Amino acid sequence: MAKQPTPRTGPAPSPTGSPTGRRGPVVAALMLAMALAALDGTVVATAVPQIVGDLGGLSVFSWLFSGYLLAVTVTLPVYGKLSDTFGRKPVLVAGTVLFLAGSLLCALAWDMGSLIAFRVVQGLGGGALQGTVQTIAADLYPLKERPRIQAKLSSVWATSSVAGPAVGGLLAGYADWRWIFLINLPLGLLALWLIVRHLAEPARDASAARARVKVDWPGALAVFATGVLLLTALVQGGVAWPWLSAPSLGLLGGAAALAALTVVIERRAAEPIIPGWVWRRRTIAAVNLSLGALGLLMVAPAVFLPTYAQSVLGLGPIAAGFVLSAWTLSWPITAALSSRVYTRVGFRLTAVLGMSLALVLLLAFPFLPFPGEPWQPALLMLLLGGALGLFQLPLIVGVQSTVPYEERGTTTASVLFCRQVGQSVGAALFGAVANTVLASRLGGGTDLDTLARALDAPGSLTAETTDRLRRAVDAAVDAVYLGAAVAAGLALLALLTLAPRRFPVLEEEKRPGP
Repeated sequence: MAKQPTPRTGPAPSPTGSPTGRRGPVVAALMLAMALAALDGTVVATAVPQIVGDLGGLSVFSWLFSGYLLAVTVTLPVYGKLSDTFGRKPVLVAGTVLFLAGSLLCALAWDMGSLIAFRVVQGLGGGALQGTVQTIAADLYPLKERPRIQAKLSSVWATSSVAGPAVGGLLAGYADWRWIFLINLPLGLLALWLIVRHLAEPARDASAARARVKVDWPGALAVFATGVLLLTALVQGGVAWPWLSAPSLGLLGGAAALAALTVVIERRAAEPIIPGWVWRRRTIAAVNLSLGALGLLMVAPAVFLPTYAQSVLGLGPIAAGFVLSAWTLSWPITAALSSRVYTRVGFRLTAVLGMSLALVLLLAFPFLPFPGEPWQPALLMLLLGGALGLFQLPLIVGVQSTVPYEERGTTTASVLFCRQVGQSVGAALFGAVANTVLASRLGGGTDLDTLARALDAPGSLTAETTDRLRRAVDAAVDAVYLGAAVAAGLALLALLTLAPRRFPVLEEEKRPGP
């Protein structure tokens, strides 16, 4: 086994190409940046009534979420390549500045159209925050120490995502909805100062830098346009227009055509935004597909469990949030402890064990009694978070350890991009599944959101009608969890058929065990 390189803490560049500087302040900045990116994905949710009341635009308010999601997702591969070309620090600094500029503009928005446009600006910066933070974390720590920092980032991400709606509701209810965006400014400026002051990247070879400065801007534009069309079709299909309508078919057809054009451009580019090796290398391809399936299955609890807790179990919004947040307790713990497993049995087997447990737990959800007790889904979520922590982090750490410094940004971004696309596909797919089940139980024209609002006012319904509606919601969410179990099976299939038994860890990062 090759000796693990000892991280340097002085100002000089690391011989292995890793960033240097004071790790404590840099890690604090990374956690702040991760919290901002995660929080802004969900913080607007509970403030929608106040925003619509002030700005109008009820018919298009969903683009406050969709616009941000689209911008984050489609820019991940671009920022990954840029960080490998120009370095992590300038990309993270530029992304943070763009995110903060978008936040300030959102707070100054004068109508719904301007707010949506500025949310897109925010998302353009958020894409840099997500991908580059994960890459710098891998650069800062040797293999055996990465679970600790990745577990911290996972904990920040999960907690911020779940806390977003509560924070948005508090700020909108007791201050003004514009503070949802203004609060980003002091936190983001602190993170920016810490990064500028304490993160030092290694000096780059001048001739190599000149050779790599040829950025594939046509490819970046093609990737961006393809992602926008595809994700718009997935996010808005079945919501703004029917799935088989002209807008859906037109967007999907356009996305397919642009995807083909992107492949042609990337094959001819000297430095493609999405290099072919991302998919030709079995390890990276397997991790990309597996984490795409993870994004898919995460939609089931994240989107549908709060509705289940309120409509079926009769809990209030805060209590329903606690049921969902149970997985944020166990996920970072098992992620942090996963190194004790994968150093003995290997990255692939650790991930297989985690996803196998997740598959069992997802299949167990439909067997919960009706209406049941809140502790029952909370316990499943606690165990599910532990299983997914054991699955996700070994794959991220493992795949980052198979590539050199100059490829790590692209690799990390491809993994996160696939997970984000999986979440977008999952939201569209499982929404269609839930509404199909409801239609079969209650007749056409009924969707989950309408039903949830009806059950929020039980005094207007008879006991028999309430029970019937609750059973319909229960059946719809059960079907969604079965769909999530299928996604877990797909993740296992990708790992078992594509991933090598031993990840090809680079020589300086080799570890004991399979």
